[in-house]
Amino acid sequence: MIYSQDYARSIDDVRTIVKHAKLDHKNLTNTAQAIYYPVEEDGHDLNGIKLIEVDESIIEEIQNGNEICFKGALNEKVVLCTESRTYEVKEAEISNSLLLVKNLKLAQATSRSPLKSPKSGVNTSMDSSIEEDASETVDTVDEVERKEVVKIFHDYFELRQVKPKYRKIIDLLRLTRYAGPENEHLIDRTLLFRFNQLLDTIQCSKDEFQEGLKKYRAIEIDDRIRMLDLEYEYRVLTLLLSVISENSWQPDAVDKEITTEAMQGIIPFEVVDGIFDVYTYPSERIPDRYQYREETVCALFAEKILQHGLKFHIDEFLVTWQEALPEGFEVNESYLRGIGIIDREGNVPCVRGFNEADLPTNLLGRLDTLFRTKERWNLEQIEPYIECFATPAVGVTSLLAKYTRSLVIKGVRMYVSKH
Repeated sequence: MIYSQDYARSIDDVRTIVKHAKLDHKNLTNTAQAIYYPVEEDGHDLNGIKLIEVDESIIEEIQNGNEICFKGALNEKVVLCTESRTYEVKEAEISNSLLLVKNLKLAQATSRSPLKSPKSGVNTSMDSSIEEDASETVDTVDEVERKEVVKIFHDYFELRQVKPKYRKIIDLLRLTRYAGPENEHLIDRTLLFRFNQLLDTIQCSKDEFQEGLKKYRAIEIDDRIRMLDLEYEYRVLTLLLSVISENSWQPDAVDKEITTEAMQGIIPFEVVDGIFDVYTYPSERIPDRYQYREETVCALFAEKILQHGLKFHIDEFLVTWQEALPEGFEVNESYLRGIGIIDREGNVPCVRGFNEADLPTNLLGRLDTLFRTKERWNLEQIEPYIECFATPAVGVTSLLAKYTRSLVIKGVRMYVSKH
């Protein structure tokens, strides 16, 4: 028999179904719940609800009342962002249809017989209750409740934690690099972004976004997020570092207030304040004093030397680099990570600029560029250019195993193009 949506199933209907199904009424609870399927009608949007699988971290964020949001432009894949993590969102099918039913009761709520052990407080099934106490009478169905299906799901969204997508920070901010107040008349201010505007655009969490700004040395000037022109940034940092020798400070005894005062009338305060925060960290030895990050300082000086794309003999480059640095800073090849490559396999060992920020944003395109630039890479060399595609589940070595060929040369594993 086919019932219309307006028909309310009766107790007799339920008992008839129980009889046809050859079920023992002793195994049934008192309340039957009749399920009614949803109907497309005004005010009932069946497509307005989506099913998404979340992990414990997201559940904790929700319980703490923190913000969770989806991000993605028309030409971007959607990501879900919490306060500290970024997740890739993919649609997946469900093998069986899943019904979302409002106010559906579980077994205990549908019976007037005790389904909970008074000693342990643990729910037990009707079958085990009957086996434990055969004298207890279990009433048959004597009530029917109507339950509406809100939606039937055939698919859901699954989440996979991914690395933050920082590339857009560079693409948006490099168009309006700050080169000093005297050059601001050349900048189209409609292309500038406030902090929240840029955060809403970049596919990463707020915590990751702030880390990304530090990574690319972006600072806030006149309420807008700006990257500095390389020449201007080099000049500002050189002036800041000169204050150390002028005051004969120890490397971990830099005074921020004195440094800022020394730059008055030379460099805008916001620039000095922002650059100081990017390049220094609190001293562990002296309260309220700071120390410059050697890696970040040395990397900027190396980038300045390599910016024109010229090749240098490795020994000559290391000498030039060291001579350019202020006293107390030592060069280290690891500081070239992501900005330059060293090639010792050719006839003449050389180094040249090769910035990760200038490479393609898709993995295959990036690998093609890498292997056209250099035929063979070891893991340490190639990792800075690939790690942005890694995830907590799939690391750099797994990506290389899938998309490249590996060779062992003189005891060192090298990666070459697969084609």
